[in-house]
Amino acid sequence: MALKAANIHETNLIYLNLDRREYRNVTTPDQLDQLIEQAMSNAYGAGLRYLFIDEVQNVKGFETVINGWREEGNCSIFITGSNSYLLSGELATKLTGRYIKLEMFTLSFQEYLGMRNFLNKPEIPVSQAFRDYLTYGGFPKSLEYDDPDAKAAYIQDVIGQIFNKDITAHKKVRNRDTFTRVQDYLINNFAAPTNLSGIIAYLKHSEGISIKRETLASYVRLLESAKILYKCPRFDLKSRKSLRGGEKYYLADPGIRFARNTDTRVSYGPSLENALYTHLRSKGYDVSVGTIGKLECDFIVRKRNQYAYIQVSMSVQDPQVEEREYRPFSKLADGYPKYLFTLDPLPLQRDGVRHLNLMEFLQNDGDIDFD
Repeated sequence: MALKAANIHETNLIYLNLDRREYRNVTTPDQLDQLIEQAMSNAYGAGLRYLFIDEVQNVKGFETVINGWREEGNCSIFITGSNSYLLSGELATKLTGRYIKLEMFTLSFQEYLGMRNFLNKPEIPVSQAFRDYLTYGGFPKSLEYDDPDAKAAYIQDVIGQIFNKDITAHKKVRNRDTFTRVQDYLINNFAAPTNLSGIIAYLKHSEGISIKRETLASYVRLLESAKILYKCPRFDLKSRKSLRGGEKYYLADPGIRFARNTDTRVSYGPSLENALYTHLRSKGYDVSVGTIGKLECDFIVRKRNQYAYIQVSMSVQDPQVEEREYRPFSKLADGYPKYLFTLDPLPLQRDGVRHLNLMEFLQNDGDIDFD
């Protein structure tokens, strides 16, 4: 839309989706090169060509073709793909020259509301839309389905495609059932401190499954690289160093839990954390779980040398909950901003902490102010 608004001639906007049926036989570099050559020949507008190639990983050795066209200098190239290879270090060594990596996320809450309007969905209160977002997630196509079972089936299919294209195609999983049990354990325990020993004990005593520690670690890494889960490491505020063990895992999208879990009730504590975590990640922040002695700060966000401290709670109208959420802040005296996000309708300010309504913050595509 932005390129069209800039009066770029439509023939100069070239889009190739290699998953489409007519391109299913494009599997070699030479075939990809010929396809691009043909598409470029139809671009007769003046100025730069813009080439978009989706699912480029379908062509083994595509890097040489991309490098060749980039050297010609008359086109700007954008490649996308669901395969974890595109986000691995392997790609950087093969794509010579300058490039920018952009990590894509599912819909933010603001985008979710915009998509509802675009699809002419019935108007509902923003609070109800937020509950739906926390339950069903932000996979764009899932909004086309009104029936929860249809939404779940679609998301299950997405997860299945990720497994077949991003996991088994790149790394071998010998026991898919065990892998799925590990996946479901992490999905159902998102936003909770996690360690490998705890997962091994759960699988052994609750599922009757024995698994080697190194196998489990490789499964967890696969789920991370496939972008089903994000690992949020612990960060010690005293030493300013990352800590090993006890990290939390957040879902790439809330709909993943909905699709893999028969319990469709929203668990607000972890769900609110998850929504804020992915929002902050999409803004380019490094996000960690803060450790302050025996206390925990939900998030520390960092960008360059700037820090901010964040607590998340459904409500702090209960005095005991309020004290619990403010306690970590009382241990911080370095002057960096402190935020408390809740769903309270009229957040009250206290002790210099910026108390904001999380739903409104996400609805307005809010950002962290370090001043």
